[in-house]
Amino acid sequence: MTPVTQVEGRAIPLGIANIDTDVIIAAEHLKTVTRSGLGAHALESLRRAADNVIDDPAYTGANILIAGANFGCGSSREHAVWALMDRGITAVIAPSFSDIFSGNAFKNGMVTVVLPQPQIDRLMAVAETQPMTIDLTTMTVTTPFQDRFSFGLDEFRRDCLLHGTDEIALTMASDAAIGTYESSGAPMLHVPRG
Repeated sequence: MTPVTQVEGRAIPLGIANIDTDVIIAAEHLKTVTRSGLGAHALESLRRAADNVIDDPAYTGANILIAGANFGCGSSREHAVWALMDRGITAVIAPSFSDIFSGNAFKNGMVTVVLPQPQIDRLMAVAETQPMTIDLTTMTVTTPFQDRFSFGLDEFRRDCLLHGTDEIALTMASDAAIGTYESSGAPMLHVPRG
C-alpha cells in the first residue's frame, strides 16, 4: 500500500446521501478478476444524467469525492472501493459511511473523512471553484479560503495509512516471531467445536 500523508486536489461535490455499493459499481461489472477498468463503470447510473457533476469537465482529474450521509451502504463488495480508486478517487468526505465500506476503503488505502453536515456544505461550495487538502498528519481538511476542519480517525488506521502498511505487511513484520514460535514446538491453539 502506498503511504498517504496528504490528499490534495479538486473535489467532486456530489453530496447525495445513501449512495449504496450498487450505485458505486453495478453488480453486472463484478465478474472481473482484476481491479483495472472498474473506474469506467463507477457511479455509472448517476453519470447517465446529462448534467451530472461527476462528468463535468470542471472536475476532470478530481481525486476527492464529497458525498452525503451513509456513503457506501448496501452490500459488502470491495469492488466499490476498487472502482472509485480506478477512477482516481483517493479520498471521500461525508457525514457518515457504512462500516463495511469504510473498512474496505482503509484496507485499500483510500482515506475516508467524516465531517458534520455544515462543514460538508461549506466544502461543497468551495469545491465548485477551488481545491482542498486532507492532511493525515494534522487531521484537518483545509481550503484556500482558510477553512480548517478537524476530523477524527482511528489511530491504528491513521498509522497504517501514513506508513502504507496493509494487513499483509503487518503480518510480515512479525515473520521472525512467528517463525520462532512455530519452531519452538509449542502446541497450536485448539478450539473445541460444539
